[in-house]
Amino acid sequence: MGLEDRDSMRILRDAVDPDRGSATLVREFYSRWFGSDLSARDLFPPDMEKQRTVFAHALCWLCDELIAQRAEEPVAFLAQLGRDHRKYGVTPQHYVTLQQALLTTLRSHLADSWDRRLNEAVKDVVELMVGVMSGAADAETSPPFGDGTVLEHLRPSRDVSIIRLKMDHPLSYLPGQYLPVQVPQWPLRWRYLSPSIPADPAGYVEFHVRSVPGGMVSTAIVGEARPGDRWRLSNPHGAMHIDRDAGDVLMVAGSTGLAPLRALIMDLSRFGDNPRVHLFFGARFPCELYDLRTLWEIASTNPWLSVTPVSEFKTDPRWAADYPDVTPPRGLHVRQTGRLPEVVTRYGNWSDRQILLCGRPEMVQATKAALVAKGAPAERILHDPLAS
Repeated sequence: MGLEDRDSMRILRDAVDPDRGSATLVREFYSRWFGSDLSARDLFPPDMEKQRTVFAHALCWLCDELIAQRAEEPVAFLAQLGRDHRKYGVTPQHYVTLQQALLTTLRSHLADSWDRRLNEAVKDVVELMVGVMSGAADAETSPPFGDGTVLEHLRPSRDVSIIRLKMDHPLSYLPGQYLPVQVPQWPLRWRYLSPSIPADPAGYVEFHVRSVPGGMVSTAIVGEARPGDRWRLSNPHGAMHIDRDAGDVLMVAGSTGLAPLRALIMDLSRFGDNPRVHLFFGARFPCELYDLRTLWEIASTNPWLSVTPVSEFKTDPRWAADYPDVTPPRGLHVRQTGRLPEVVTRYGNWSDRQILLCGRPEMVQATKAALVAKGAPAERILHDPLAS
């Protein structure tokens, strides 16, 4: 029965579920794989804890989808994963050794339940995963990554950096998408960043980065990035977009969550006729509303755009004096004080809008819940995956 054997699939799913103690199994799999293929170890950073957790969650999700007999999304996900993994230097031989190590590990951990049906189901799942990933990687003809040079590093606020790069070759992405990025301070540790400008034919890219407590890569970028650094960018992900024929738009951005929405707004400014766009841009302190001047400049010549700045506190801390004054000229909406979910829903339920949310996962979840509670349809709310 293989993939149609739901009972066997549930046994496999429970074995790889992190909430059911799959850490030992996953650790053994990687140890077995690296032991049989030393070159595979070089594909990963020294600290494997996050990688093991991500792998376990992905396997668990894949099993859930297959148990529910939903194949389209898992196949698309695996194909994207295969294309994306080219940036690590994954070869066809790595897929062979991965498949062998994973099958052996699962057979060992499921020995008490192992029979012909379970063997067939596990074999089919692993072959599906490896086959789709390797096949998609082989079929892809675009370069797995591109390199660029940091031209400028601006510090508009204590925890925020604006990084401007020039790519060796122009990079293709859609406004609102995000890119895997590797910086020289942390080789092999890819992080997702959203460009704040649309794709540029000359190869210029701009990122807004906020230093996250405990975040090794973001802290290194904000504290250590320098002009001349060589960054590596890979192929885009994400489906954040605006349908110009689907009505007016509400955007809610927390801190550097502004970046992809800013790219979308800049892209819209190419057109003479647009839906109305209302952007709420929030931060803790007024001084952290770091890009209000750019937003003011766009809004001053594009009457379809309205911007409401929001800060949790009314006044700035003392350290604000060490950074540029971000107060825009008069013309934007009056700054509101409070948390974004409360301020946004003060204006109504926005149920007739396309709604785009970007920022910290906690903010996105709270704002989405507040909007839905007010009556906004959940299916009209777009946001990127809520990775921590």
